[in-house]
Amino acid sequence: MKAMVLTAVNKPLELLDLPRPEPLEDEILIKILYCGVCRTELDQIEGRIYPPKLPVIPGHQPVGIVEKIGTNVSKFKIGDIVGATWLYSSCGYCEFCKKGNENLCKQFKGTGCHADGGYAEYMVISEKYAFKIPSAYTDFSKVAPLLCGGVIGYRSLKLANITDGEPVALWGFGSSNHQLFQIIKMKYKHSPIFVFTRNVNEQELAMKMGAEWVGWIDDKPPKNVNKAIYTIPAWLPFIKALENLERGGRLIINLIRMNDDDKINLLNINYSEHLWLEKEIKTVANVSLADAEEFLSIAAEIPIIPEVQIFNLEEANLALLELKSGKIKGSKVLKIN
Repeated sequence: MKAMVLTAVNKPLELLDLPRPEPLEDEILIKILYCGVCRTELDQIEGRIYPPKLPVIPGHQPVGIVEKIGTNVSKFKIGDIVGATWLYSSCGYCEFCKKGNENLCKQFKGTGCHADGGYAEYMVISEKYAFKIPSAYTDFSKVAPLLCGGVIGYRSLKLANITDGEPVALWGFGSSNHQLFQIIKMKYKHSPIFVFTRNVNEQELAMKMGAEWVGWIDDKPPKNVNKAIYTIPAWLPFIKALENLERGGRLIINLIRMNDDDKINLLNINYSEHLWLEKEIKTVANVSLADAEEFLSIAAEIPIIPEVQIFNLEEANLALLELKSGKIKGSKVLKIN
């Protein structure tokens, strides 16, 4: 099979011919149709998240067809359309797993990081950690971004605990927040949404989708917000997000890392201006099984239709380069088969 492989940190992905994997007794073999492209892959390639497995096939937003099943598989049958998320596996028995918080398991493994992922023609995964794609979706290129940006955005929304009518800020308007925007519009019809992004394409998309206000960090929204969901890996916008947070407000950080090379850092936070008056900061870590099941059902009901740009598998490095340079509008997706 053909696959784009990370063989060493700080090197472009290599297009290689590899043996097709075979499913173990509890696994399914997925013939991948599409796989989303994520900033986490940039972090892996550039060494900010050091891959525990090298070489590794990146990609944690695969959607495809079940081509073969292990002897103990009962959840899926051959021909089913399925997807996988960042959650490749967890231990299943620790205090976190027992409570449905597989995302916090100390043995958490990430798809395309600890195990080979979706930048390939085939991949295997345990049936427990794969998800059936709702029949409402027929264009599977628009399903792939749901499996990371959508699911992690949904977890951010649960942690934000929005009350209808509260102003909400979305910091960044890439793959995750432009999907989350659609859920907020449906579930919290009276909550104005303010979007902060410096990317002109994202600003245009936010206005087109119906944001009440769009600006960047030095612009002031019509009012302070009660809830904010933050997706920008830099400290200066983060501090500005705290400035625009109402008393008692909650800021959710939807990031796997922050850019610690920034000259602006937490030492620039003024306690009375940024944190006092019971403002809260909460981080999102990974996703759980329930997050994916719940989100895919909601996404099909709305339906959430992400904006996508399609690249061929061998163009993965180009897609990642465009993502790095800020050439973004919606989600980038690799066409595999």
